[in-house]
Amino acid sequence: MFNYFYILNIEMGDIYIMKFIEFFSNLAMPLMIMIIVLYGVIERKKVFDIFLDGAKEGIGVVFNIFPTLVGLFVAIGTLRSSGIIDLIVNFFTPIFNFVNFPTEILPLALIRPISGSSSIAVATDIMKNFGVDSKIGLMASVIMGSTETTVYTIAVYTSSVGIKKTRFVLWSALFADFVGIVTSVIVCKFLYSWNTHY
Repeated sequence: MFNYFYILNIEMGDIYIMKFIEFFSNLAMPLMIMIIVLYGVIERKKVFDIFLDGAKEGIGVVFNIFPTLVGLFVAIGTLRSSGIIDLIVNFFTPIFNFVNFPTEILPLALIRPISGSSSIAVATDIMKNFGVDSKIGLMASVIMGSTETTVYTIAVYTSSVGIKKTRFVLWSALFADFVGIVTSVIVCKFLYSWNTHY
């Protein structure tokens, strides 16, 4: 009986915490806008004029990076529809099976540095097929959280400030993605095996 009430209290506490988080997240954006406006008023700044200047500058940045984005999206669409990803996965499957790397997450590992929306679609497909709480589902989740859409990010940020030489940035960022993916697999394997034993 005591155990039942103890579990009930924990569940009620979780509900209150979630309600507080939901309330705070709904309040966060209006609160941030209010703080910015109040700060501008206290500092005697022309808040609306500064906002308009920022909007003009933002439109200029969009025009500067638009050709890069169009080229990137066309390349990503071509890559996905051509079947090259499946060809690469089939080619490397024996190698990854030999080193005990789960080939189910290989398409996600390949597409994640290139496209955010495509990687979300691949991760969702993995979770539908294997389950959210499965080992493969956990690996996909951790990979999504510990890596970045490197090519897209570099293309957007470097083109917005006019940087042309991105070779060293690209290789170091892709290496960071590789480390994130490998670490995600190792940590998830360890935690999943530990969780099943205890």
